[in-house]
Amino acid sequence: MNIDSIIDYLSALSMNNNREWYHANKESFKKANAEFEGLLQALILEIGKFDSSILNNNPKELTFKIVRDTRFSHDKSPYNPAFRAHISSKGKLPVPVGYYLMIKPNNQSFLGGGLFADMFKDATTMIRDYIAQNGEEWEKIIHEPKFAKYFTVQGTALKRVPAGYEKEHPQAEYLKFKSWYLEYPLKDEDLSNEEIFPVKAAEIFHIMKPFNDYLNKALVGFEMPTR
Repeated sequence: MNIDSIIDYLSALSMNNNREWYHANKESFKKANAEFEGLLQALILEIGKFDSSILNNNPKELTFKIVRDTRFSHDKSPYNPAFRAHISSKGKLPVPVGYYLMIKPNNQSFLGGGLFADMFKDATTMIRDYIAQNGEEWEKIIHEPKFAKYFTVQGTALKRVPAGYEKEHPQAEYLKFKSWYLEYPLKDEDLSNEEIFPVKAAEIFHIMKPFNDYLNKALVGFEMPTR
């Protein structure tokens, strides 16, 4: 496992974000992708020490494509120079929520958790309802000192508390949210030691686990929309 080779490839892709360069360097992509899958395997083993539900995952099934959908974007760059993966009990599906990793050069990498997707209305409603009914547990999790040291809950949000919920509810600000997620930023140098990084990353993921567990309790019974 060589994380530096991942960064090197992605840096080169960022500077040569075109199909000609990508196809001419396909072997470099394959090597970097293999290194990323090796990193994911190491992460799975470390996370599995406190969350055995993710041990059944195959790293190859956890990654996202680097090809961008440019149909509705002003940026027509064909590739996203980042390696991304989501590790949960059901793989890379957004629900149940799990542990997210993005490696992107120039200090743009991060570890994440929670629900990033805000297009699943049923999921949003289920989490809002759960927060409305279990506000004390929510507050205990997000204000736990070690959690608060590393994380602030983020997410797309409405300007007002949606209809059906009390405007003066103690968790009113979080009821405005349509997604609830965490990000822990990483510098390129944080990735430089492939022996230490999976262990350190798992420590951060362990701290966010109660947050993930809370959301997953809210999402029991959720079914992904069928196309």
